[in-house]
Amino acid sequence: MSVFDEDLFLKGLEQRKATLGAEYVEKNMAAADEFTRPFQEAMTAWCWGFGWGDDVIDAKTRSMMNLSMIGALGKMTEWELHCRGALNNGVTPEELRAIIHVIGIYCGVPQALECFRAAKRVLERQ
Repeated sequence: MSVFDEDLFLKGLEQRKATLGAEYVEKNMAAADEFTRPFQEAMTAWCWGFGWGDDVIDAKTRSMMNLSMIGALGKMTEWELHCRGALNNGVTPEELRAIIHVIGIYCGVPQALECFRAAKRVLERQ
């Protein structure tokens, strides 16, 4: 039984792949099991289909917003993932630096340092 709209899921899957890379998303979805699959599907539909699925805010701006919010939460695994996605969506290294500066101002220097470490790892793999 599906807990979401299939069209929203498909729209979300397309956007998720465009931002995070098809290989990553397909690997993630394939690794989902009976326990985690419902969340993966719902998150894809809700976050990527509903949250990213309109044209009101472009993908680059959404990526910049995500980096700021995830950085504020201190969720560094997700921050690094979304850092790669932000670069895919056109965010430049200079813009990454500016985002991290704002994170440092509002969330503290230690959090900005964590973001810089993660960003450097991502940029070195480019």
